Amino acid sequence: MLPPATIDALRTLESRVRPDFRRSVVFGVLAVCALILNATLGGVHDETLHVRLISWGCAALVAIFGVLGTRSAANEVSRVSDARAGASAAAALRVGVLLVGFLFTFTAVINVLEIDAGRFLVGGGFTAIILGIAGQQVLGNLVAGLVLLFSRPYVPGERVRIHSGALGGPHDGVVTTVGLLYTMVVTADGPLNIPNGALLAAAVGPITEEEMASAAREREAAAATETEPKTQTQPEQHPQALPGDGSPPGSQVL
Repeated sequence: MLPPATIDALRTLESRVRPDFRRSVVFGVLAVCALILNATLGGVHDETLHVRLISWGCAALVAIFGVLGTRSAANEVSRVSDARAGASAAAALRVGVLLVGFLFTFTAVINVLEIDAGRFLVGGGFTAIILGIAGQQVLGNLVAGLVLLFSRPYVPGERVRIHSGALGGPHDGVVTTVGLLYTMVVTADGPLNIPNGALLAAAVGPITEEEMASAAREREAAAATETEPKTQTQPEQHPQALPGDGSPPGSQVL
């Protein structure tokens, strides 16, 4: 039986520890246990069939628990950093935690399966070249999204004006979502998903609510002016005198 002071301390700690943090710790411990079990049994190249099957199961468990633990840890880091440093820093830290966690999980699974890293890297290099050529736009937007997340030229909830020749504009709106591929900006005409590659090459600056309203009124006035019917007056033309009508040459009929 624990003393009352220890029980109160444990209850206080439990109330402060968030579910995401608890899940990340539990999943991490389970992944480590799967690694230890695989190393104890002998690995996927053991002569016994059931040992090989257990090792393959350990590899699957490491992958599952690693991914779940990484996502839980990323959510917890995002929550804490959002409360202390803002939404933009939270998004950047979450992406960083996800990348590091997935890299560790991938490395652990390769070690469990006892795959030769050299051969794997050679095959992965050819695959990366093919995927890079095929998905050049996607990779460009992904890299641009990471740069924007860490450089933070804007944060979700900020009113911005975007100047870009490729996108037209300028576009005035409120940044609502900063993703890895697209950034959503709510404009006067509705939500607009802008590729991060285009935003990285654009000029983005803050704008006030009054300036947004004034720009919207100017656009509406310009659109109304363009839709009005335009009457064009043509100058009056006098017909030239035809030969043989009795008028002297070069004279005009009045």
